[in-house]
Amino acid sequence: MLKIMTPGPTQVRENVRMKRSIEVTNPDLDLEFYDFYKDTCDKLSRILKTENSSYILSGEAILGLEAACASLTEPGDRVLVIDNGIFGRGFEDFVKMYGGEVVLFESEYDRPVDISRLAAFLEKDSDFKYATVVHCDTPSGVLNDIEKICTLFDSHGILSVVDSVSSMFGQDICVDTSHIDIICGGSQKALSAPVGITLVCVSDRAFASMEARKSPISSFYANLLNYKDYYINKWFPYSMPISDIYGVAQAIDNVIEEEGFVQRHKDIAQAARKALTQAGLEFYLKSGFADTITAIKVPQGLTDSDILRIMKEKYGVMIAGCFGCLSGKVIRIGHMGENANVEDMKLVMDALQGALKELGFELSCNLKESFYAIFLTLSFI
Repeated sequence: MLKIMTPGPTQVRENVRMKRSIEVTNPDLDLEFYDFYKDTCDKLSRILKTENSSYILSGEAILGLEAACASLTEPGDRVLVIDNGIFGRGFEDFVKMYGGEVVLFESEYDRPVDISRLAAFLEKDSDFKYATVVHCDTPSGVLNDIEKICTLFDSHGILSVVDSVSSMFGQDICVDTSHIDIICGGSQKALSAPVGITLVCVSDRAFASMEARKSPISSFYANLLNYKDYYINKWFPYSMPISDIYGVAQAIDNVIEEEGFVQRHKDIAQAARKALTQAGLEFYLKSGFADTITAIKVPQGLTDSDILRIMKEKYGVMIAGCFGCLSGKVIRIGHMGENANVEDMKLVMDALQGALKELGFELSCNLKESFYAIFLTLSFI
């Protein structure tokens, strides 16, 4: 059986799979489902440490990113897009799609955003309706300090939109302390539910901005205002994917019930990177490593496709390559959610070492043994 160790989709726990198979009701007409949905959304808000309202949308996580831009952007609005990664730059497309004027704050892709440089930039120009930033940019695994960045936006009266798809649950997030207005996640990453659900949390200030628009939101499906009063009105904008929501609810309960969920991600990530370094491999990032993804440079003379093929065909382990400007340059391990466990990571390390050896690249230590030994020292600290 193939072991999926990609940076999303991730493995799905059996109790999540089983919850998706239970008998369903009519989500439009059954008032008890509205209570269940609201309770699940409230649990998400508690995990994110916020008084803001959370919502579960039917659609892969990119729906939340587009919905944030669709709901906030009016023609001619100036929007600041933080560009220090492939997905960070990707916000430009959504903003322009809805008539916004994009200003890019460009930064190196191999490290987090320099807060002091961003602060200096905003001192000169802060006339933006909102700004976008990616917490963990999935292609590189770089982790930006959203608390400092969004607090800086807030001090200039700029609304913030955060892509937390690859970091939500796996990294500690405090929405209220960070002054985040809209934060988006997905079901298939650290939450470890099947693909197809967007998680979004929206501040009152963001909703007020949407309601104060001079022009209507140019979308129905991606209109966040359609969700604002669902519980009061007992009305959803479309029939909710009830089985998917049952699964997400169970996955959220799994997170809540596991003491040290975030710490598990940190320990696995640190052990993996220390072992990979000891073995003589290099990372794409110079600094700012997320606890959910590690991007490893493809050793000189080898190809990502050969490494991935051997790991999959000979060892039954699937990790990921990359795309865009990182295509062919890195391979990525997704140690998030159900993937972030010792036994599966040992399989990854063994498969990676075996593939590299078959391709003529010898490591300087036993990768699996090194990882496990380092993990044991971390787990007892």
